[in-house]
Amino acid sequence: MKGLLLVLLLISSSCVQEQKIGSESQIKLSDEELLDTVQYYTFQYFWKGAEPNSGMAPERIHMDGVYPAQDAHVVTTGGTGMGLIGILGAIERGWITRNQANEHFQKMLDFLEKADRWNGIWPHWLDGRTGKVKPFSQKDDGADLVESAFLMQGLLAVREYYKNGNASEKDIAARIQLLWEEMNWNFHSRGRNVLYWHWSPKYLWEMNFALEGYNETLIAYVLAAASPTHPIDPQLYHQGWARSGEIKSSAAGAYGLALQLRHQGAEKFGGPLFWAHYSFLGLNPKGLKDTYADYWVENTNQTLINRAWCIANPGKFKGYGEKLWGLTASYSITGYHAHRPDSDNGVISPTAAISSIVYTPKESLQVIRNLYETYGKKVFGPYGFYDAMSPEHNFFPPHYLAIDQGPAVSMIENYRSGLGWKLFMQAPEVQAGLKKLGFSFSN
Repeated sequence: MKGLLLVLLLISSSCVQEQKIGSESQIKLSDEELLDTVQYYTFQYFWKGAEPNSGMAPERIHMDGVYPAQDAHVVTTGGTGMGLIGILGAIERGWITRNQANEHFQKMLDFLEKADRWNGIWPHWLDGRTGKVKPFSQKDDGADLVESAFLMQGLLAVREYYKNGNASEKDIAARIQLLWEEMNWNFHSRGRNVLYWHWSPKYLWEMNFALEGYNETLIAYVLAAASPTHPIDPQLYHQGWARSGEIKSSAAGAYGLALQLRHQGAEKFGGPLFWAHYSFLGLNPKGLKDTYADYWVENTNQTLINRAWCIANPGKFKGYGEKLWGLTASYSITGYHAHRPDSDNGVISPTAAISSIVYTPKESLQVIRNLYETYGKKVFGPYGFYDAMSPEHNFFPPHYLAIDQGPAVSMIENYRSGLGWKLFMQAPEVQAGLKKLGFSFSN
């Protein structure tokens, strides 16, 4: 098996061996070996790190044990979906067998079928032991349309992977199909020309969060239009998400790089980089265009602006530069923060550059290599790179979040093989939904 030379655990039959990493090692990994290493260990978050009863991804894993014991079984719907392409990639790379993956997916589907749902929509968090909702906040205790969209984006890729397989695999595809058909996207329109993020059995629509672009929630509209049973009218996309054309901008951007869209609350420099990741793990931005934007250009420019900000380093933060950039939402010195160019406190989120490898392969590899070779075990553990780091603040918490590990492993696979993009974009409903909304695309 190519790569995986200087890693914490050596893959060799069932052998587990401690290895040296980063500055402790005298052997330099090739780019392919480095990507093998990072992808393999990040995949483990969704494999060895999975909650045992449900097979779902835990919301967080702290290697120092600093979080409440009851959180150990809190699983995330969206974060689980983000890592599914990483599991499929692990099959293709021989890290797990198809039978092992089949058993894992069957367990996950057993759980999802019985878990709390409202109109077919899951909550953000679930108790992995019981399937009951775990409130994300007081009023966020019911259906979460966006997190469910992230989950279904990954599940549809799994469905496409298995639909022509053996009897067990076809059963997985059929079970996913039924869950997909049960999702009532129209319910979340409230009879208006926009989708709403949350519905609560106690508080109904009090969260009142309309999905208006541009941000990370594009995939919800794509799937809502693609639904085989409860499709939305295209006007929800054009009047709601695109705000009757107001999503477009002629003034956004920086460092000579233009942004076509008004990034909500961050127009000049663009939002946190997860806006270029979450909706595009299955949805292929290459060749994806509508009346508002060319999404490959938009996401690439957002990434390059983010990088240019860190190189310019107006805050004079230690370590920033061509080999250390990437601002997105993650753990922070203030708890949790949606880092972005105009809201920068000196914390780098490794997932930002890693998940952007599809847009900036050379530039992202510089960061990956620097993190691995310079900082070593301070930033890399059994589930890949930790969630956040800051040389400025001597901040190196050994903490992971599913919503950051998932994009990293899935985008690495998309960069290397295009697997997630190929699977999701070949789904006939997805193609029909995109056409319905006025997109042109390649698949």
